[in-house]
Amino acid sequence: MKSVAEGLVLVSYGSHGIVQLEDGSRLPVKYRRQVGRPFCGDHVRVSLSDDNSGVVEVIRKRRNHFLRADQQQREHIVAANLDQVLIVIARRPLPSRDLVERYLLAVHSLGIEPVIVLNKVDLEISEPGAAGEQVLSHLEDYRALGYRLIETSCKTEPGIQGLAQILTNKTSILAGQSGVGKSSLVRQLLPDLDIQVGELSRVTGKGTHTTTTTILYSLAGGGYLMDSPGVWEYGLWKLENSAISAGFIEFGQYAQTCRFNDCRHDSEPGCGVKAALKDGKILAWRYRSYQRLLEQNDQTI
Repeated sequence: MKSVAEGLVLVSYGSHGIVQLEDGSRLPVKYRRQVGRPFCGDHVRVSLSDDNSGVVEVIRKRRNHFLRADQQQREHIVAANLDQVLIVIARRPLPSRDLVERYLLAVHSLGIEPVIVLNKVDLEISEPGAAGEQVLSHLEDYRALGYRLIETSCKTEPGIQGLAQILTNKTSILAGQSGVGKSSLVRQLLPDLDIQVGELSRVTGKGTHTTTTTILYSLAGGGYLMDSPGVWEYGLWKLENSAISAGFIEFGQYAQTCRFNDCRHDSEPGCGVKAALKDGKILAWRYRSYQRLLEQNDQTI
């Protein structure tokens, strides 16, 4: 009878991947078609072979999963069982209007906690007066709404210590547009990155395709950091209108007083959200973002 063990998927390529067992050892595994394909971050049961490899027999129930969208806005699972998504923005390049709202909506829809990371705080704003500068001016509003906001710089103060602290004993992933410094943050947070990449390559005897594949890395202080190159570069998948409303967390208590259960908080009579907006209990700029995202979603095929 073959022995079995519990493991954590570190990286997954098509029909095979690498699993870390409970004793810390790593081994290559194959997937059974009838079992399905696990993803980075999945917990699995593996049957062990004599040649120091294994076969995934069971994929344990996921707490959540993380998606990327392709150019046609189709959803693709790339990771599982996350505690938080680090939404990285920067002074250069400035975020586009409503970018943070779109990212927050996506994270909320997946049932994962978002954290806003402002990187490159040592740099001057690249385009003074641009819409992106207005986004940065609203960061304290996000904090007031209850979101965690961390400022980082890979070159000067405040460094990355604040970010490193909230990663301890958590499973996290970095997301953000190109150029905001995600790769630099990964290098800072994982000083042994090359060693871990080399170990994964040694296990498979092949390269690990780090430029295209989601990989789970161990943090020195405990916990894991996922690196998924290019995630959300194509934008996000289409959301239900109800998910857009739910993503604006300050709407919740007021939406309960709406006259209609399916209220879009747009032009319906008896809308509790619109009443709260009128009374100054909801920020006007957040509501305008909501309206724009609702309109964009209606136009999406």
